[in-house]
Amino acid sequence: MTTYRAFEVTEVEEKTYQGSIVEKQLSDLPDGEVLIRVSYSCLNFKDALSASGNKGVTRNYPHTPGIDAAGIVEESTNADFAAGDSVIVSGYDLGMNTAGGFGQYIRVPAAWVIPIPASLSPLDAMRLGTAGFTAALCIDKLLANGLQTSQGDVLVTGATGGVGIIAVMLLAKLGFNVTASTGKQSNHDLLTQCGASNIIDRTELSESSPKPLLKEQWAGAVDVVGGDTLFNVIKSLQYGASVAACGLVQSPMFQASVLPFILRGVNLLGVDSVELPLAKKKETWQKLANEWKLDGLDAISTNIGMDQLEASLATVLKGGAVGRFVLEHER
Repeated sequence: MTTYRAFEVTEVEEKTYQGSIVEKQLSDLPDGEVLIRVSYSCLNFKDALSASGNKGVTRNYPHTPGIDAAGIVEESTNADFAAGDSVIVSGYDLGMNTAGGFGQYIRVPAAWVIPIPASLSPLDAMRLGTAGFTAALCIDKLLANGLQTSQGDVLVTGATGGVGIIAVMLLAKLGFNVTASTGKQSNHDLLTQCGASNIIDRTELSESSPKPLLKEQWAGAVDVVGGDTLFNVIKSLQYGASVAACGLVQSPMFQASVLPFILRGVNLLGVDSVELPLAKKKETWQKLANEWKLDGLDAISTNIGMDQLEASLATVLKGGAVGRFVLEHER
C-alpha cells in the first residue's frame, strides 16, 4: 500500500500542540472523488492558526494543515478529471478539518478542484496561493465598485504579508499609485521594487482615534489588518471610495461609527476566498494566469521543505513573514 509523508499536528497534552513529520497511508485520507499527489503547498495565516491548535479553524487533532495545494491527479472517479491532470485546490475545508496540502497526497471532492491554467506553473500557483487569490478578489471588488487610476492613491495595509505584497504588485501592474503600510522598515526597498509609490508606518493607522472622520486620503484600500486600522482607513477614504476587507491580523473586532458611511458614502466590502463559487474561482485563477499575471513572484517567495515547516509557521503566526513561504514536497 502506498505510503506518504505528512506534517501532522498533535495535541500532546491539553492545549499544547506539536507538529511532526509522520508516515501515513492513502487509506488514512478521507473519502473523495479525486486523489492528488501534491507538488507544492504554501503557508497562510490560517495554516499557522491550525498548527497552533486554534479550534475555531480545526476542531479535531491529529491533523494535517495546508489550505492550498497544487499537484497532479493520481486517480479520479469524476469524469471532469483524469490521471495526469495538473490541478489546484484552495479553500473550502482543505487544511481546516480535511487533511491538507502539508501532506504529499490529498483526497477531495471534485467540486473543490480547478485545472491549473496552462500559462501558470504549479510553483507560481502556490507562490500566489490563497493569499494572491484573495488579493485579486479584493482588487476585483474595488474595480467593480468604481475604483479608477485617476482618483488618487490606493492604500494596502499589512503590505509585507502574503495578501498585502501581492495586492501591491497587482495594483501597480494595473497602473495605480500604491501607498503601502507596514511596520517592517527593513523591507521598504522590497515594497518599492514591488511597485509601492509611497510607504507609511503602520502606527499612522493602528492607533484608536476618537474622531468620527479623518482627512480624505485614499481612493480605495485593501485591508488585511482589521481592528482600529480598518476603522481609521474607513474614516480616511475619499468620498464614495471603498475598502476591501479580508483579514484580522490586528483584531476581528473594531469600534465603528456610521458617519463615514452616511456623510461620505464610503463602502466596506467583505472578501471571502473560502466558500466562493467554483466558477468565480476559475475566473479569478484565469485572470491571475493571463492579464493579471505577475513577474517577479520568485523575489517575494521562499521555498522550504517539510523539515522547515514548524519554524516557518511560527514566523507566520507572529506576523514576521515577508512575502510567501512555499512548501516544496520534493525538496
